[in-house]
Amino acid sequence: MDKWADYLVSAVKTCSDQKHIDSVECHSDFGCVVCENIILSRTELISNIKKGYTYTTVFRTAIGKWRKGQDIHIVTVDCEDFLRTDSKNTVAADNFDDVPEF
Repeated sequence: MDKWADYLVSAVKTCSDQKHIDSVECHSDFGCVVCENIILSRTELISNIKKGYTYTTVFRTAIGKWRKGQDIHIVTVDCEDFLRTDSKNTVAADNFDDVPEF
């Protein structure tokens, strides 16, 4: 299996305003193995992406294998950074499509 990104996001925790995520559950991607389970805040995730780290979403299949989702990007709307998997959309909110909540 090829490496998909530096880190893989498997779940998100959304703030009560439903506009921002609070944190993400993420894993290191070593190509043939997905390991480590850490929680990153929204601020840490944005900072890491700005430093050049790459992130993509992942999902577990019914048989327990990982399936690649979409790459995570920063989209700036009215001078505010938002985390999105659909980088062409400029809605002022975070969006991780179908990534489950934790």
